[in-house]
Amino acid sequence: MGATPDGTDDVFDQFLTDRGHTTERVGWERDRRKKQCPECRGLHDSAATACTVCGWSPSP
Repeated sequence: MGATPDGTDDVFDQFLTDRGHTTERVGWERDRRKKQCPECRGLHDSAATACTVCGWSPSP
């Protein structure tokens, strides 16, 4: 699941953590010399900071 700009993922992650679930931050995956979006699987140059296909970006 990608991060939302309004911070609701942080609230949801805390809710899950409080109930014994583990959460992890999702980052870019690598496919040869390209970055791959974990949401839509779109490929981007290594300098990409956000997915141009679905708009996903890693949490800071």
